[in-house]
Amino acid sequence: MSDLLYSEVEEDLRASVRDLFKDRAEPAALITRTETAEPYDLNLWRTLAADLGAAGLAVPEALGGHGASAREVAVVMEELGRSVAPVPYLGSAVLATSALLATDTAQAEVAERLGKLAAGTLIGALAVPLSTAPGAEFPSAVTAAADGTLTGRVRSVVDASVAELLVVPAVGPDGPGLYTVDAASAGVTVTEAISLDLTRRIADVTLENAAAKRVADASTAASALDTALVTAAGLLASEQLGIAEWALTETVRYLKERYQFARQVGSFQSLKHRLANLYTDLVNARATARYAADCLASGDDIAIAVAVAQARNSPIAVHAAEEAIQLHGGIGMTWEHPAHLYLKRAKSDEIALGTPGRHRAALAPLIDLPA
Repeated sequence: MSDLLYSEVEEDLRASVRDLFKDRAEPAALITRTETAEPYDLNLWRTLAADLGAAGLAVPEALGGHGASAREVAVVMEELGRSVAPVPYLGSAVLATSALLATDTAQAEVAERLGKLAAGTLIGALAVPLSTAPGAEFPSAVTAAADGTLTGRVRSVVDASVAELLVVPAVGPDGPGLYTVDAASAGVTVTEAISLDLTRRIADVTLENAAAKRVADASTAASALDTALVTAAGLLASEQLGIAEWALTETVRYLKERYQFARQVGSFQSLKHRLANLYTDLVNARATARYAADCLASGDDIAIAVAVAQARNSPIAVHAAEEAIQLHGGIGMTWEHPAHLYLKRAKSDEIALGTPGRHRAALAPLIDLPA
């Protein structure tokens, strides 16, 4: 079995990303930004993507990336969960990049786009609803005409409101395909939707005879799309781990500082039991998230590892965020405290890329259990 402990390189990467988010994505700044017309911090994104090179971790060096693995990407996702930083990492560096990497990267169109995505000079989005689970039927919301133009509407696309490149699954005369579309081109309309998660937005994408370039045909499009969804679902478990870790750490810190009846609130036995339960959940979440990331990196046991990670980590993240709000008392219920941002991210992640029930159903036949 692979070593699931963090390597020195992974710890160095974590330290760099955490320091960046600590300096540039403090809770007060996040809450203020959610009330503006620019919920994404694109300056922070450029620093993360280009200066730290986080956008190109999974892209081979020959295509302009760093040639790392899913384990390193998972470390960045953990820190995103700890900070809920408003950057389009999931949509661009994970979903769109993974979809293109699963196509023929020798194509000039694919190689050029991947190079720009890896450099952080281009923001991408995969035009499927965020709730789409691995193994779902190939989407038919968008149709491709014989001349290659696309028409249709896709709802709830993550990070689409700031995307410059759309990777669009569409069905044409020759069957399913994957297409690249410039978001600024004629016939493309992106309308931001009302999102529960204030730090990761979704948008509806409408295409009307939009010019597109096909990068995967009927023989590879479905597998490329599923690879992107599986990869993103597995890495999302690491973000959920980060959410749970923030919730426990901040709650313990608060309960050590808060006094009642001349005693630290954290010394009350009933609260100790709740914190102990959160800690055991956190250990469980870390094990499943790390295993999923390692399997994605090695190519072994991916389907089982991802299904287990999502089935387990989704409810853990939600429960941890709920406990954080409850155990912070009155201050935890206020808008000024960031706990609500973490609960909203956890609830959104619970639906994203398949619900826990959907992943349990997918896991059952893989391990010979009745569905």
